[in-house]
Amino acid sequence: MRSVIVVPTYNEADSVGPMLDRLTALGAGRAASELPDVLVVDDSSPDGTGDLVRRHPAYGSRVRLLTRASKDGLGAAYRAGFRAAVDAGYDAIVQMDADGSHPVDAVLPMLDRLAGHDLVIGSRYVPGGATQNWPWQREVVSRAANTYARAVLRLKTHDATAGFRAWRASALLAAGVLDTHSNGYGFQVENTWHAERLGLRICEYPITFVERTAGASKMTGDVAKEAARLILRWRWDELAGRSKAPTRAGDGVGARQ
Repeated sequence: MRSVIVVPTYNEADSVGPMLDRLTALGAGRAASELPDVLVVDDSSPDGTGDLVRRHPAYGSRVRLLTRASKDGLGAAYRAGFRAAVDAGYDAIVQMDADGSHPVDAVLPMLDRLAGHDLVIGSRYVPGGATQNWPWQREVVSRAANTYARAVLRLKTHDATAGFRAWRASALLAAGVLDTHSNGYGFQVENTWHAERLGLRICEYPITFVERTAGASKMTGDVAKEAARLILRWRWDELAGRSKAPTRAGDGVGARQ
């Protein structure tokens, strides 16, 4: 199964180099064909993030760069990266942050679980999952956001806002991820909602989410408020029969386990 890790960046000069080092060091003892490539999607960062990617020793082999003209949201960056990955023929696509919050050592176990699942979510809120170095206010906001999304959309997934995921490419397409328009937390919740309604085989893999030590978070109060409004609208449209969420599985995807 050919796999790629899609990493969106904007002003991540302090973290992108170490992150690429860790990602390209994965898989000691595994065949090269079993190791994931890395696609950095950079929104023309003014701090030189893209230049650092180009100077990485693995650039042009396992590391590639997709440069976008401007910054217009996390969801848009992911959609561009996913589209490029699908066009390149990858079978599995991992999405993860560039800031070191998501544990690199979970990438291969999550990819391995795609043998029996369509979507594997790196989850903070299942047994064995945790957060580290978070202020209590952020913990409260995150848990409240998940509780709200799960209650309004009737979701089974515990970490509906998680940004660390491994997809089968066929499942990503079936769930209509490339056709969404949401950003930030809303992007993650919308894809969770679509995946559940489609009946994908979803697995939550416990991770420890570590607060970033460099740079600044791209999530703001406005982003969270936008997500809350979208979630309510999606549920309202669903109840009114106007929802665009997929409702049946296509080839290669199946029921939740």
